[in-house]
Amino acid sequence: MQNLRANIFKRCLFCSHVVYPACVWSTTTSKMKMVPIPEKAYGGFFEGDCYIILYNKKTSNGFTTDLHYWIGKDSSQDEQGAAAFYITQMDDLLGGSPVQHREVEGHESEAFKSYFKSGIIYKKGGVASGFKHVETNMYNIRRLLHVKGKKHVSATEVELSWDSFNKGDVFLLDLGKVLIQWNGPDCNIAEKSRGLALARSIRDDERGGRAQIGIIDDEKDSPDLMQIMKTVLGERRGALRAATPDEKADELQKANVRLYHVYEKDDDLVVQEIATRPLTQDLLQHEDCHILDQGGFKIYVWRGKDSSKEEKKAAFSRAVGFIQAKGYSATTNVEVVNDGAESAMFQQLFKRWTEKEETQGLGKVYTTSKIAKVEQVKFDVSQLHARPELAAEQRMADDASGKVEVWRIEDLHMQPVDPKTYGQFYGGDCYLVLYSYLTSGRPHYIIYMWQGRHASVDEVTACAFNAVELDKKYGNEPVQVRVTMGREPQHFLAIFKGSLIIYEGGTSRAHTNEPEPAVRLFQVRGTDEINTKTIEVPARASSLNSNDVFLLTTSQVCYLWCGKGCSGDEREMAKIVANIISKRDKQTVLEGQEPVEFWAALGGKAPYASDKRFQEPTVRYQPRLFECSNQTGRFIMTEVVGFCQDDLDEDDVMLLDTWEEIFLWIGKTSNTYERNEAISSAKDYLKTHPAGRDLATPIIMVKQGYEPLTFTGWFSAWDPYKWSDGKSYEEMKNSLGDVSAISEIAVDLNNANLNKRNATSKPVSPAVSRTERTSPAYKPHPNSSVNSTSNYQNNNAPSVVSAVTNGNGAYPREVLINKTVDELPEGVDPAKKEFYLSDADFHDIFGKSKDEFYQMPRWKQQNEKKQHGLF
Repeated sequence: MQNLRANIFKRCLFCSHVVYPACVWSTTTSKMKMVPIPEKAYGGFFEGDCYIILYNKKTSNGFTTDLHYWIGKDSSQDEQGAAAFYITQMDDLLGGSPVQHREVEGHESEAFKSYFKSGIIYKKGGVASGFKHVETNMYNIRRLLHVKGKKHVSATEVELSWDSFNKGDVFLLDLGKVLIQWNGPDCNIAEKSRGLALARSIRDDERGGRAQIGIIDDEKDSPDLMQIMKTVLGERRGALRAATPDEKADELQKANVRLYHVYEKDDDLVVQEIATRPLTQDLLQHEDCHILDQGGFKIYVWRGKDSSKEEKKAAFSRAVGFIQAKGYSATTNVEVVNDGAESAMFQQLFKRWTEKEETQGLGKVYTTSKIAKVEQVKFDVSQLHARPELAAEQRMADDASGKVEVWRIEDLHMQPVDPKTYGQFYGGDCYLVLYSYLTSGRPHYIIYMWQGRHASVDEVTACAFNAVELDKKYGNEPVQVRVTMGREPQHFLAIFKGSLIIYEGGTSRAHTNEPEPAVRLFQVRGTDEINTKTIEVPARASSLNSNDVFLLTTSQVCYLWCGKGCSGDEREMAKIVANIISKRDKQTVLEGQEPVEFWAALGGKAPYASDKRFQEPTVRYQPRLFECSNQTGRFIMTEVVGFCQDDLDEDDVMLLDTWEEIFLWIGKTSNTYERNEAISSAKDYLKTHPAGRDLATPIIMVKQGYEPLTFTGWFSAWDPYKWSDGKSYEEMKNSLGDVSAISEIAVDLNNANLNKRNATSKPVSPAVSRTERTSPAYKPHPNSSVNSTSNYQNNNAPSVVSAVTNGNGAYPREVLINKTVDELPEGVDPAKKEFYLSDADFHDIFGKSKDEFYQMPRWKQQNEKKQHGLF
């Protein structure tokens, strides 16, 4: 293992991820060994092998390491066992810190797929299956790839037959020099774009750029390409079948989490259930190993730091035994996590996951007397646009200096609120708040829908309806934020400059029969205009808290009660609020010095919170991006791991979970049904979350092209011009070449050895793909443009279906040199006369091979052809 150790650490220092094919049979040593894979081959997996993938990711605290072992469907049990053995040894060498994963072909985790941006290709072959590894050869290859996925693409080699096709997926016919992308009629733009990206990756990485790409969006508009496909696949008989939906676990299934203590007793595996959703962190005992079952969708093995070495090593075998005992599919994903180094995926399955001795937000813990406080650290709001990540962390779209307008929902319509009362919200009402601000001279809008706890269902519905109408008034540009009473986001507090006051019940309507309570108690929390909020609490002594300032209003006086743990800034903000809620005289009361009247107003003394308020440890939660869909009647969330702006496709509805807020990103061309159901999808997500999320979490709807800083700040590099400058699918197609390339994109079936089915028959004439010699394909024009349905990668190396020849695939030079179009044999492309020469004649005339000739610049080709009478 000494060589293994040296190799691992050398590679880890210089690359972000390293791929090793494990379990390759060595004929010299007769032992399984690990062989490094060259980086250019990353993403290609032979189905008869097993692989180990090491992935390092830089974080604010250093690096995190993931170890995956991948099992090909045709790999042997010995290979699978060796892969598991190697990954255990690598884990030991890396100090037991890596998160380990078991991946099965076709059922890989989203994290695994995210490593291979261009997609994953499953290749036939491998030692165990009895095949040799199939090396890519641009002159001798024939395969059909079935491409699946919108975000993370995988391509499986399938039978070279029309029976493999369906209406809803992308297929790549790979013929070495030519790649034909056939798009099913039910494909969406994202699937077509990902398929094209994969085709270009094969062309550039596997073929060194020496291949041509053709695209079929509509068969009737691509007769030449369809003729090639028919020559290779035969005539298609019968209609195409519908696409088979991907088998994905819905959110209800994923939410069914159960925690088990798993151990061996008398050579038997004992599985003891400990708890079900919602799980709490204290259930995990450091001296034990546990299995967490996520509804059979994924199995986690948690290894306690004080558990025995034997238990830790048995993690994978116990997980596999558990899967078998539960009757789950053998393809079920397994993830092994270590005590103290848990993955974000694992943590989010618990109601609350904390790290000790950390504070939440900006601040540090210190102790004053008996009351623990968090020192409020002010941040410079002028940095928000320069540092969008700060805007996202602080939930601040801008510095809150914009324009505010407020409406109350009254009789199901919008009723303007008196600006003098802006910031005062009543629990029996619903409100719409329009906030307008400028960024780089361009107006931006946020619509807040504030829903009172005691508002009627009709009012809540009317609030949402009027928000849509207000959104339309401003060109569908505003960001829409659903705000539940008591869960107001930071920016909402800031726009009211410290004067946000929430009354428990009642209404702000002018004509109301509800009498105002004679005594009211308000809790004031905050130190400045940005973070202060005042909420009404029950007017009794038990509501008090020694950490805060309270306002007690009576018919004679307004008391400012200052707890022992409050700060001077909090007292100053309370004075401002007191002048808003009461016109009575103000009297400051310190805790422990209250007059009798104070306690009488509260109904007498009673115990209240007076102990230390320990700052709760930080909830360590990484933002997560999902593609959401519920069109099939099942609520499906597909996570995008390691997300970036490129993962936001125009036809998508995406959900970004930052724990404190839920963002819904609406693409411009997204499906109408999913767009209309976006809010319902977000609510379903919260309801089905394994951690038992707060259903009042703010939901923010963001439109493509109008993203606020609070959204863009969660992306590592946001390009505001992407939507205007980025290439669309049609533009990527157009970049592949012009119509004149039709005559160059056909495939030489003889050279590619594709005519095995009819090897003794006469070669096929180009006339089978071009019925008339006067076809535009025979009259290329240098300024030809591309149509919108069939495009080709223009390459210097032409190829043809075949030629009517003297029997060896070529014409005598006499019938080609210095001949006009009318004098040429039937089926010969006059623009490519030289290609119909035999290899010997070609070399004799040009002094080089055809391959060397077609690698020359086009203008040099033309000059030499003129010199030899073949132009």
